[in-house]
Amino acid sequence: MRIKITENGPYHVAGRVPIRETIMTSVGDHRELAPGRELPQGEEYFLCRCGHSKNAPFCDGTHVSVKFHGAETASREPYAKRVADMTKGKTMVLLDDDRCAYARFCHRGGESIWDLTEQDRDPRKRAEALKAAADCPSGRLVMANYAGEILEEANTPEIVILQDPEEGVSAGIFVKGPIVVEAADGAEYEVRNRVTLCRCGKSEDKPFCDASHVCVRYVDRK
Repeated sequence: MRIKITENGPYHVAGRVPIRETIMTSVGDHRELAPGRELPQGEEYFLCRCGHSKNAPFCDGTHVSVKFHGAETASREPYAKRVADMTKGKTMVLLDDDRCAYARFCHRGGESIWDLTEQDRDPRKRAEALKAAADCPSGRLVMANYAGEILEEANTPEIVILQDPEEGVSAGIFVKGPIVVEAADGAEYEVRNRVTLCRCGKSEDKPFCDASHVCVRYVDRK
């Protein structure tokens, strides 16, 4: 399973990676992913990353006519070297690389994951913090114990097209599980359990989402 970033073009997805759409929605004091529309499956397919396709999330070739400039600007350092902040609890540590897609799963039970981590002596708050970290689609937040072991289950490989009706926008491409993301120049990004790719075309951290879809009010259904 592989996602190849084409130069100034779409994401080429190969290996029969399942794809689905989900709706980010608030349920009580937290957020969940609800089923969206069904999407066609295939051995391979091309996903729009310029933000102009009329057949989103799939590419329709519009990147050529709009002269999309999709140069990759994101760091290729592994997550461990990019960690910008750590929040320590009694039994675990929250790692944070600040690569935010504004999915807002980092708040549960009326508290932020950072506050919950610091209160991990409380079993309920520990569980809420672990859930918040594991649900972060960008992979920004990772929970580990003091032995350095990551405290989350491995995701089954799939691609999730995110919609954010609360913000009135279409969000990024949530890549779950061990799927290789290959740069246009052939280099490979670190394989991670969770990353979110940009599909509005405006991220300053390409190929990853930096929440620019909110600023530019990107909606995929023209």
